[in-house]
Amino acid sequence: MLLGFVILFGYIIAVWLTFFKFKWMKFNIVWGLVSVSVGLHILLIFLIGLRFVTPYSTNARMIQHTIQLTPRLNEPTLVTDVLVKPNVPVSKGQPLFQFDRRPYEYKVKELEAELAKAKQNVYVLEADVEVAKQKVIQLQAELVYARYEEKLSENLASRGAGPEEDVQKWAARVAANEASIREAQAEVERAELEYHSQIDGVNTTVANVEAKLELARFYLNNTLMVAPEDGYVINLQVRPGMVAGALRIGAIATFICDSDRYLLAHYFMENLKHVKAGQEVEVALDLYPGQIFTGKVEAIWRGAGQGQMLPSGRLPDFFYRPTELPQGQFVVAIKLDGDDQSKFPIGTQGRAAIYTDPSSGFVVLRKIGIRAYSWANYLYPFAG
Repeated sequence: MLLGFVILFGYIIAVWLTFFKFKWMKFNIVWGLVSVSVGLHILLIFLIGLRFVTPYSTNARMIQHTIQLTPRLNEPTLVTDVLVKPNVPVSKGQPLFQFDRRPYEYKVKELEAELAKAKQNVYVLEADVEVAKQKVIQLQAELVYARYEEKLSENLASRGAGPEEDVQKWAARVAANEASIREAQAEVERAELEYHSQIDGVNTTVANVEAKLELARFYLNNTLMVAPEDGYVINLQVRPGMVAGALRIGAIATFICDSDRYLLAHYFMENLKHVKAGQEVEVALDLYPGQIFTGKVEAIWRGAGQGQMLPSGRLPDFFYRPTELPQGQFVVAIKLDGDDQSKFPIGTQGRAAIYTDPSSGFVVLRKIGIRAYSWANYLYPFAG
């Protein structure tokens, strides 16, 4: 930069000596245009230096994480109480909204009764297994007796001492008993399957009801909405009597998080040639005329929507972009210094200058420029 000032100063002296001091040449319109043209080209030294040594963004704004507060309820529910005030700081876990608990309490009680019944049914299933086994024993005894009678009637009939119909009757009885035994054995197997149907050592029916009960308790717990982290609620429109939860995607309020806020500044891509994380930054915020805030470059977001191609069945089209249209930009995330970050609310806008080489003389010019902008905010825009 010093060399640029030397060249500019030397050029001004040369013009003064040539045309005004010694009048070696007559100053006219032609020489005036030539002199101004050469002078403007010398000034390009400062323009290039400012652009690449001290990149300057005219579009910078504070970014804070927001959480859309959406009721996690499975049915439309009445808002019974609003426990938060707008723009008042709240701590993580602090109650915000209370919804009607009654429908969810009734569901929990219903499922608790079903769970008790399901656990009791486990003992019933165990008894059913024992009953089915005893039935098999009984039918096996009846089969032994029927076979004995069948054999006895066959001996009597062969001697002519008994009717042939008894033989047929007891043969049918034996066949019926054998079928009954097979049926009873199947009942034993089914009862044992129902009794031993388990997942992780718990009866499946009991596990099913327990899962439903846990879900019901989850919804019951969500009838009280609490702050997800430290922050505050803005634009609070919720009132007692409002019905919420009809749509899972419908947020009822916006929660502004206190932590991890940062400044996003837009820069032309070519100006970021020498920008790196950790470099010093000065910011002039419109909210604070006459003040300059310092910070550090946190990251460069090397990506823009112009380079994104969404999957589709259409071939991409490419069009000429006139040079007079704004060029593509990248954004730089900047972390402002200071422990009290609450003085930088979401959406605060301003301008930011990055100093890639703090020892350069161009830094002085940029500092003058950004301070001039900050002080000009006392007057501009001209609104009463």
